[in-house]
Amino acid sequence: MKRLFALLIGASLLQNAVATTLLDDAGQHVEIPDKVHRVADAWYAHHALLMTLGAGGSIVETVNHERSRPWMFLVQPSLKQAASVNGTAFNAESLLADKVDLVFVSTGDRNASAYRQVGLPVVSVGFNDLDGLAHSMTMTAHAMGTPSALKRANDYNAYLAGKRTHLADVLGSLPESERPRVLHIASLNPLKVDGDGTLIDDWIKVSGGRNAATGLSGNLQVVSAEQLLQWQPDVIILAADAGDIEQSPARPLLENLKAVRNQQVLRNPAGVFPWDRYGTEMALQIQWAAQQLHPGLFKDTDMVSETMGFYQRFFDYPLGQEQAKRMLAGLGPVAPSLDQ
Repeated sequence: MKRLFALLIGASLLQNAVATTLLDDAGQHVEIPDKVHRVADAWYAHHALLMTLGAGGSIVETVNHERSRPWMFLVQPSLKQAASVNGTAFNAESLLADKVDLVFVSTGDRNASAYRQVGLPVVSVGFNDLDGLAHSMTMTAHAMGTPSALKRANDYNAYLAGKRTHLADVLGSLPESERPRVLHIASLNPLKVDGDGTLIDDWIKVSGGRNAATGLSGNLQVVSAEQLLQWQPDVIILAADAGDIEQSPARPLLENLKAVRNQQVLRNPAGVFPWDRYGTEMALQIQWAAQQLHPGLFKDTDMVSETMGFYQRFFDYPLGQEQAKRMLAGLGPVAPSLDQ
């Protein structure tokens, strides 16, 4: 693991619920309450980490909404009773009135200081690679302070590490020339792509590809269609909610891309959270992407079964086969019939 974190624990969390100080991803030492029952989570993707730890039911204030994350609310229906806000800013006084024990924010969240000023412990979470995801899982488990959360974090991290090892074993000897140049498009209007120094860049490489967005750093960078023509990716992966090239204002230019002409435009899966962005389904994303980029090497991978097993194991949710297929197609759950 590339990054290590300091945990100063008065006694073992595995034996007793005791006060804990941990170092979060923003470098802040945070005093964690003896018991954490009620959580406000201001980072969209972090909900998936809490759910994987079996702590999704502790979220009483959320930035997510059922209309934009229908799978998340289906798998974790308690979120329907959580107070929700637009954007990522909670009202500090409302957090106190809601008896929140702990607030999670993304690193760099400017609202964190307001929560600290009213006496609430705030844990900042952020990462830009798969090692960082595993680190944040463990840190979040320590913040929640239960043996079950720690066990589930270890279980998830072992699963992720096992899948990474398998991909490395299969793809390790693959020459650079056989690793397709992949462009990940987060949005078509406006046109936004993901460069290096990001989790997206990391999973592209782990899955046997090369990031086509050369010379670009960071997430969700606005670029021109002309820039895409210069990059000429072999494969384009569209985020589930990126839109369609057919409806894009830049369609006349985008149709000149080699990947479009060769019908190498893929729609990324999405479930509890978009698989391509910062949730725990990243462990499924790398398997899906590897199979898409190198179908001959991963012809025995059954992503429907893998997805169903993942949801049962890590979200305690009995995902059906048709549901798994819809996720893999980047589609939401089927709306319940009005007759039911």
